Amino acid sequence: MRKSLILAFLAAMALVSTSCEAKVRQYKIKVVKEYNHDEMSYTQGLFFQGDKMIETTGQYGESTLRLVEPSTGKALKKFNFDRKYFIEGSVELDGNIYILTWRNKVAFIYDANTLEYKQTYSYPREGWGLTTDGTSLIASDGSARLYWLDTQFRQQKSLTVKLNGRPLTQLNELEWIDGKIWANVYMTDMIVIINPKSGEVEATIDCTGLLPRHLRDQYTDVLNGIAYNPETKKIFLTGKYWKRLYEVELVEKK
Repeated sequence: MRKSLILAFLAAMALVSTSCEAKVRQYKIKVVKEYNHDEMSYTQGLFFQGDKMIETTGQYGESTLRLVEPSTGKALKKFNFDRKYFIEGSVELDGNIYILTWRNKVAFIYDANTLEYKQTYSYPREGWGLTTDGTSLIASDGSARLYWLDTQFRQQKSLTVKLNGRPLTQLNELEWIDGKIWANVYMTDMIVIINPKSGEVEATIDCTGLLPRHLRDQYTDVLNGIAYNPETKKIFLTGKYWKRLYEVELVEKK
């Protein structure tokens, strides 16, 4: 009798687990259009500023802040950081551009219109991705945690991101799209869509094969870079040292 009860319990738990997993929608991507992207850009932050794109790039000695023309990939303005800085994610909020560094323990603020330097703040952890919900900054640090910050980089709250009940680490570049947080999962071809209230991953996006083999070389690195244009509702993806920027649509897997 006891054995049968245990088996029934395990079967019930399996059904619950399967049910929970089924709630995570699965998408693949459809390329709508492709554009040139500077193959020397180790893309870290990517977002729209009007009809132009702001991009921050990393690597010591290569880190930049750029105003980019999306249709050509050309940098209309470019600021080079001191070689001691490894620049990471970035975002615009209320006329300022907020920029993280990887391990330098500092964050920067620049004017969104002129790209002129304004201020430096100390930062307590590794900087990875950065986005905003329109009120707070939202940052990742490579763990399963997301951090809500004020505009002086002071922490307001944090949240653990979970996929099928398990913490999901390696959260990298972030983008706020229609009330959800999109995140690149570093070293993978997967993007996840996160509920900002619960931390649960509501959907995964398989980007396998986005950059074809003939456009790859020895320097080509991983998928990283999500930009959403709120005016046109278009979504763009790229990667580190990629030769292309892609406008994409989601297609639900069957």
